[in-house]
Amino acid sequence: MSKKFWGLLLVIACLAAYFFIPNMYATVTQKSVGSLPYELEESENIAYATFAGGCFWCMEPPFEKLPGVYEVVSGYTGGSVKNPAYNEVTTGETGHVEAVIVSYNPNVINYETLLDVFWRQVDPTDDKGQFVDKGTPYRSEIFYHSEEQQQLAEKSKEEIIASGRFDQPIVTEIRAAETFYIAEDYHQDYYLINPVRYDFYRDNSGRDEFLDKVWGEDRNVTPEIEDDGTTLLHLSKDELRSVLTAEQYYVTQEDGTEEPFNNEYWDFEGEGIYVDLISGEALFSSTDKYDSGTGWPSFTKPLVAENIVELEDRSLFSVRTEIRSKLGNAHLGHVFDDGPEPTGLRYCMNSAALRFVPKEQLEAEGYGEFLELFE
Repeated sequence: MSKKFWGLLLVIACLAAYFFIPNMYATVTQKSVGSLPYELEESENIAYATFAGGCFWCMEPPFEKLPGVYEVVSGYTGGSVKNPAYNEVTTGETGHVEAVIVSYNPNVINYETLLDVFWRQVDPTDDKGQFVDKGTPYRSEIFYHSEEQQQLAEKSKEEIIASGRFDQPIVTEIRAAETFYIAEDYHQDYYLINPVRYDFYRDNSGRDEFLDKVWGEDRNVTPEIEDDGTTLLHLSKDELRSVLTAEQYYVTQEDGTEEPFNNEYWDFEGEGIYVDLISGEALFSSTDKYDSGTGWPSFTKPLVAENIVELEDRSLFSVRTEIRSKLGNAHLGHVFDDGPEPTGLRYCMNSAALRFVPKEQLEAEGYGEFLELFE
């Protein structure tokens, strides 16, 4: 046989090894090891939406890119088996579907927008599954978390039917949310962790070809965010990447932590307030700033408590309280209970998530109400 033939055979073997051997290994060790219930922490600033639209790998990206979305988690719901594993769910015997749960700030993005995004990801006429994935675990469904969500979901379904966009009956079910089980780590953010294999799967799934044909130029949803032109709230995460520094993006959008003792405000002593880099929300005052010895700007309390959101953070093998901005949905830092009196708290923030407004510019920049702090 010719060298050309053997060369081609080698290329095919390498491609097969790249795509199939890791999947075989992952199936045994990572892909299907069981799941745990997702804990809801609903509040004024945190709401949840649950959608099933076939392969959950493909349902994460469109929601994660939206402003006001905290996180998107892949998992299983709607069935009778507790803590199901991937291989159990895909048999169709557990009653569960692959789904995503979206935690979001209802003050920034509304449920109607999330519904608009959902309909643009699925074939709502297919009761056998979604695109290349067939079977009950891949059916499309909307799981509502409140009576208001139920009404809005049913209204949106009626609008889809009335639009005449689809030739066949709409079969997407709408039902009450049940326990949501977090899928194995292998499946979380799959499109980011395994981009080559994800792109190969998606390109051959038929999903994008179908959605482009049905929706055309209307396929993408642009959320309407109230903005006066002085903030970055109107920008998507992709757009933010182009206007923020690498460190600012890493901290605010990827929940990162900057280097201590080597950041802009850790030992800064100017008089004024610190506002959110994304939204401009007033967050902290220099009057509450102190040297904590940690190398990060630290405060005893927020300037406007309503402008921050507290979330449980279980990363780094511990439980901490994460601080995010309410409207900007940016990661700011964490709060600890080892601070000085009178609060006993230490709001340990990242300089990269803040912008300082000196007292001399408060009036000009619309923060005149805080001038009395420095009189």
